[in-house]
Amino acid sequence: MSAPCNVVVLISGSGSNLQALIDNLQGNDNPARISAVISNRAEAYGLIRATTAGIATEVLDHKAFDGREAFDAALIELIDRHDPQLVVLAGFMRILTPAFVRHYQGRLLNIHPSLLPKYKGLHTHQRALEAGDAEHGCSVHFVTEELDGGPLVVQAVIPVQSDDTPGSLAQRVHVQEHHIYPLAVGWFAHDRLRLGEYGAMLDGQPLPATGYLIRN
Repeated sequence: MSAPCNVVVLISGSGSNLQALIDNLQGNDNPARISAVISNRAEAYGLIRATTAGIATEVLDHKAFDGREAFDAALIELIDRHDPQLVVLAGFMRILTPAFVRHYQGRLLNIHPSLLPKYKGLHTHQRALEAGDAEHGCSVHFVTEELDGGPLVVQAVIPVQSDDTPGSLAQRVHVQEHHIYPLAVGWFAHDRLRLGEYGAMLDGQPLPATGYLIRN
């Protein structure tokens, strides 16, 4: 078994991807261990999920800081107290400063509800439907200074159905998110996934531009 891999998870809301990570890490041989969950919102339900699972929680209110740089500097200090090998963004609704991203380069993952590079930002399900896309999905990627633009690790693809609404599409994408995020975290914890000079590497081999593709 690999050495323990401390993970800090950042959230802003309900924490459904956090719950998927918690559930996946219980009772298996994954060396990843969530050492803390940090939220910028005290009312985030994900904090209750973490407490229920016996995981340390922290709240750092972005509104208490004068600008993004000051908040991110304090956030770095708070995260680093937990000695993480990996920082996971799970619905953390903040645009991170370049200094923050550089500090965690190669050990900062995000999940996004679209098949990147399509539909960076918000309202991805609505945009996919408006474009008439035949396929939609979600992506795990390393975070870089480009918003939703870092090297792709894994993508899950689902067909868009003729009667889909943004809500129904979001539900089916969530199911896939809860599968591929623990998968990517497990790869990292087992020392299989790394950010190389030219992109994401799995088992020492460069991943394609799409990342590891899972079709459903």
